[in-house]
Amino acid sequence: MKNAIIYWFVFLAVQIIAGGIIQVIYLLWKGPGAVLDVTGTILTMTLFSVATMVLFLWQKWAVVARHWIQTRPWAVLVWCVLAALGTIIPSAWLQEQMPELPNFVEEEFDMILRNRYGYFVVGLLAPLAEELVFRGAILRSLLKWNSRPWVAILISAVLFSAAHMNPAQIPHTLLIGLLLGWLYYRTDSIVPGVVFHWVNNTVAYVLYNFYPNPDMTTTDLFGSQQHVLMAVGFSLCILIPSLLQLNMRMQK
Repeated sequence: MKNAIIYWFVFLAVQIIAGGIIQVIYLLWKGPGAVLDVTGTILTMTLFSVATMVLFLWQKWAVVARHWIQTRPWAVLVWCVLAALGTIIPSAWLQEQMPELPNFVEEEFDMILRNRYGYFVVGLLAPLAEELVFRGAILRSLLKWNSRPWVAILISAVLFSAAHMNPAQIPHTLLIGLLLGWLYYRTDSIVPGVVFHWVNNTVAYVLYNFYPNPDMTTTDLFGSQQHVLMAVGFSLCILIPSLLQLNMRMQK
């Protein structure tokens, strides 16, 4: 448990340090009072993600092995993609049913998702770095600490959600954290989680650029509440069979 908390604080510390380094560079480059623009934000996230992965691999807090991918589990990865697609609409709808929570990073996300280079950090680097830390290091240590896997998975999901530092994302990140933790527990590999995470972030990036209004609801997207419920039902028809297939195909 202690190691998991340490890894969590290290993850946040690297993020703060990366932001500080880029801010200093901006001050030296553009002069006093310079504020990070979209380029600076993307550079910060890139430095943070790369530094995090290098640090956790160098210290062997997270161990990367090929034992699972060498079994050629391509069907599992396909079902991970489908499961990720099946979670998006139900998660968005569920979040809308809950009390509105403050969104502290709305402007930052808006800058990144509107930029073509934003996909590099949101769609590619973030899934790798976050899965390496939260499943490959934090959950791995929690599974050693507690013999009940769902306790470890729940704690890792809470830490994953808290690390986003944004109340508006809590319902989605907590649910996705549970699924990602389950994928890791069943396979001892971060690869399924990286694929799931990549699809989730990629769809978010694509939808944001097709429908750039951040206040858009599922009703706005589908036209009526009835159509929303039909979309939720259709998504569950993808999600539930995908989870059943994963449960059957993933070997512990």
